[in-house]
Amino acid sequence: MTMHETAVHASVDAMLEDLRTLVEVESPSRNPDALTASAEAVAAVIENRLGGRATLVGSAAGPHVHWSGGGDPRVLILGHHDTVFPLGTLGRRPFKVEDGRATGPGVFDMLGGLVQAVHGLALLDDRTGVEILVTADEEVGSLSSRALIEERALACGAALVCEGAADGGALKTGRKGCGTFEVSVNGRASHAGLEPEAGVNALIEASHQVLGIAALSRPDIGTTVTPTVASAGTQDNVVPAAATVLVDVRVESAAEARRIESAFASLTPHLDGAEITVRGAVGRPPMPESAAAELIALAQRLLPGIEGRAVGGGSDGNFTAALGVPTLDGLGAVGGGAHADHEFLVVDAMAERAGLVAGLVNAIRNAPRNGGAHAR
Repeated sequence: MTMHETAVHASVDAMLEDLRTLVEVESPSRNPDALTASAEAVAAVIENRLGGRATLVGSAAGPHVHWSGGGDPRVLILGHHDTVFPLGTLGRRPFKVEDGRATGPGVFDMLGGLVQAVHGLALLDDRTGVEILVTADEEVGSLSSRALIEERALACGAALVCEGAADGGALKTGRKGCGTFEVSVNGRASHAGLEPEAGVNALIEASHQVLGIAALSRPDIGTTVTPTVASAGTQDNVVPAAATVLVDVRVESAAEARRIESAFASLTPHLDGAEITVRGAVGRPPMPESAAAELIALAQRLLPGIEGRAVGGGSDGNFTAALGVPTLDGLGAVGGGAHADHEFLVVDAMAERAGLVAGLVNAIRNAPRNGGAHAR
């Protein structure tokens, strides 16, 4: 099957129909009821286009969706159906197709990629050896899905991740490891006018900590440590007794992950009487470009000119790559604006991306089980 043939036979109208269906079932992370409805919609799309039965796998975060084409597992199609947008976003930003772009909450990250993958598989007469896993908590760290992702990736031996493409439609061949840390400060309240010295100012302590935490960054080697959210205090005439700081961390190596985790564990107070509690870790390990080397070569044979690029954001591909499973990411929608109101998907690229998934699945299944692009 050539890329030209798959592109000709992939129906853009049918893909847009399914994309509308998924977008119009809002699926914010940490909302089990909404995610149950979303999982049911995803399962229905898969069953309608591919046949068989999609299983809903319950979890504390909401249901994950798993489908298998049967036979010896060879390749895992990986995605997620949760989005970052709160309920009600659809009313303000409904699904629309206009001027060659589809817009609406989640079209790029990553409902469009799911639809393209399903329609790509629908091009294949034989779907044995293929599994699809669509998780419910990728946007919030994949705490409930990680073990299942790792289990199925190891069983299949290759992972195709249908997250949105990098700029210009490039595939994603490497990702930083990432995590969030929460630094909580306990101080002591007092009257800010009558006896401020009797208190322990948690805001001042947090300010000291923020400066030290930010200094952990090593952008020269790809490490960024960025305080992003802070809260403190209750009233303007009360010395604040508590403060909280959230910190986003990105690293390119396991050694840097260990350094950062050790540094957070070693934080000590600057003010007498203050106490510090730290939660969090670099939850997603780095995705080395070596994990994508053979699969990007396959993709470039199927679609000459397509590029591969390392990016800063994390995905569930970080987990599969860290296991040594060949992993290629960014196979989803071409577009942009992830997590933003201007999120969009390029309609004209949908058929080609669906065809690329189909071509990669065939190439992986035709490779020797213990060699080539499928080596483990």
